[in-house]
Amino acid sequence: MTPTASSLPGPETIARRVLPNGIIALARENYTSPTVTVNGLVAAGSVTEPDSQAGLASFAASLLTRGTERRSFAEINETVEGVGASIGVSGGQHASTFSGESLAEDLPLILDVLADVLQHPIFPADHVEKVRGQILTGIQERENDTRRMAGLTFRETLFPQHPYGRAMGGYRETVQAIAREDLAGFYRQQFRPQGAVVAVVGAIEAQAALDHLEATLGSWQVSRNTGNGKTSPLALVSEPASVRRKDVVMAGKTQSDIVLGCIGLERRNPDFYAANLANTVLGRFGLMGRLGENVREKQGLAYYAYSALEAGMGRGPWMAVAGVNPRNVERAIASILEEVERLRREPVPADELADVKGYITGSLPLRLETNGGMASTLLDMEWYGLGLDYLQRYFALINGVTTEQILVVTQRYLNPEAYVLAVAGPAES
Repeated sequence: MTPTASSLPGPETIARRVLPNGIIALARENYTSPTVTVNGLVAAGSVTEPDSQAGLASFAASLLTRGTERRSFAEINETVEGVGASIGVSGGQHASTFSGESLAEDLPLILDVLADVLQHPIFPADHVEKVRGQILTGIQERENDTRRMAGLTFRETLFPQHPYGRAMGGYRETVQAIAREDLAGFYRQQFRPQGAVVAVVGAIEAQAALDHLEATLGSWQVSRNTGNGKTSPLALVSEPASVRRKDVVMAGKTQSDIVLGCIGLERRNPDFYAANLANTVLGRFGLMGRLGENVREKQGLAYYAYSALEAGMGRGPWMAVAGVNPRNVERAIASILEEVERLRREPVPADELADVKGYITGSLPLRLETNGGMASTLLDMEWYGLGLDYLQRYFALINGVTTEQILVVTQRYLNPEAYVLAVAGPAES
């Protein structure tokens, strides 16, 4: 049966409660399996760390499960794995996220462990060094990966002297310089219930799930720090006024990777829906959109080619990405720019636009079928202020986008004569 707007979850089936300490709790019932998923976020991200401590937020988040005042690292693992469950915490740009998955009957236990690691971490010295070693190994792997180096170089060039231009995992020198007290200090300053959001989806009555959340996370004391937990506005960045290109020579490589793009828009910008459709046309639909069809399939210039629009709390990049034979770098760049210019100049044909709209609207119900997909969607709805009726409005938001709106947003945000380009690969590229 084809899904309709009225068949999607709305305010009548999504429970919401603001806990006494400011945490926003959400819940939705799903009895298709006996499990539950917990997804949450705390407004503590890399945008608040200084340049000299790049990687601090990610480093700190990864240590929360390494030991608390009540449980050792081993005890945390034994408790969680003993019931076949899982938990995790990770850092991001504007928020650190946490998650858990278990049988419905074990939800109180998993929430108790998550509440413990969020409120009482101790940053054991031996685990600080173990995690530091893992991070440094990851940085070494990044330095030998053309795709990752092209992406990092692109961001550094597009967002100079800006938090979005830093490597979220840090750099060798910054990670090596971070001390245990820096990690504990970041936690004390940034991790707080204000602005936090948590969602539970699964085989449990919604109000009971909210009661469990309040019983475990509701006692998290409100920080004395001022503010409501939302990240402060970021400094504005300048649009590229011309082509800014940076090549990273990596000896011994047989592939070159290309990242080309401009500064995009925030998720809350009304242009988002038209931009998302434009991006899907350019490099997401089918065989990775027009980029995949032309650059990869027809011309055979790339091993892969796609586009990405990162629209979050701030203006992220709108970019095209491709992996190519080093001899094809310049031809692939030219072909990518041709597709960008075509999207800016020619209205998307009605049949192509209808197919893309069908793809976008059709994929939403599939994503909502899983507990994890539903929980992450609830987080986004709350984090970006979309409203509990967002899913029921979603079809109209997508289907209401016109070809004229797509032309407007592509001309507003994509400029084939002023962009940032990063190429990582062997010298001959």
